[in-house]
Amino acid sequence: MAMHPVFAALLSKAKAKFPLRVAVAHPCDSVTLESVAAAVQAGLIIPILVGPEAKIRAAADEAGVETAPWELIPTPHSHASAEAAVGLVRTGKAEAVMKGSLHTDELMEAVVNPSNGLRTERRISHCYVMATEHHSEALIVTDAAINIAPDLKAKVDIVQNAIDLAHAIGIQEVRVAILSATEMVNPAIPSTLDAAALCKMADRRQITGALIDGPLALDNAINMGAVTQKHILSKVAGHANVLVVPDLVSGNILAKTLSFMAHAEAAGIVVGAKVPVILTSRADTIESRIVSCALAQLIAAATIQRAGGS
Repeated sequence: MAMHPVFAALLSKAKAKFPLRVAVAHPCDSVTLESVAAAVQAGLIIPILVGPEAKIRAAADEAGVETAPWELIPTPHSHASAEAAVGLVRTGKAEAVMKGSLHTDELMEAVVNPSNGLRTERRISHCYVMATEHHSEALIVTDAAINIAPDLKAKVDIVQNAIDLAHAIGIQEVRVAILSATEMVNPAIPSTLDAAALCKMADRRQITGALIDGPLALDNAINMGAVTQKHILSKVAGHANVLVVPDLVSGNILAKTLSFMAHAEAAGIVVGAKVPVILTSRADTIESRIVSCALAQLIAAATIQRAGGS
């Protein structure tokens, strides 16, 4: 099955950059090592494997992957792997972190550790970049993996993180829909109040870089027929390319519905930290895993560009 044109374009754009030095935390399963090998072959990453050496070697044998060319830093267990991978970024030896066969919470605990983690002034959040049927533009869904029930302050960062990601992957006009169950502001539905506040914050340039509208129900966000029927006047409604969900549960359901029922392809990335964090699932295709690495590459390049680097 051919890669979706949206993903193929992202991969092509990333391949034009220098490979990213990636600390792979606890790559003790064949799926992770197959993903690493594919990303290396695509010219996207230079991996540093961080974990128990014997387990990594055994997983490599199972996967048929040759790890000899890659640096390996031995650790006793998964918690130490997460800490060591984050430490490689802090010391400048790595430019991104990739999740291996440890639990997401364990890796993120090391990433957000206030004493030696990778936090910035921004709230860390997760984005799915999705390639959907009959669309030639990427669709970003956030946050479906990290922030369980974000308040308004957290949503400001979630929105800004998604906007910055959209620019990093080359979306020229970023159109953000703040989702709820209705397009009307209803005091009985807190997510509609948050949406209204976020839109006004964008008007006051507390959020920048995008057109933002909300609250919008999902149909109003992505379907012009629904927009016309409800007489909604908006530059975002009907063709949003960023969907901001009210909470993790709704986001997770939306992303997985798109993937498993609408056959969309999805690549995941954590944003808002000092470096991109590549989160993949065992259910992901190898193409999705490679594109997640491509997203990290594009984010890192955009970060350097914003900082005035070359």
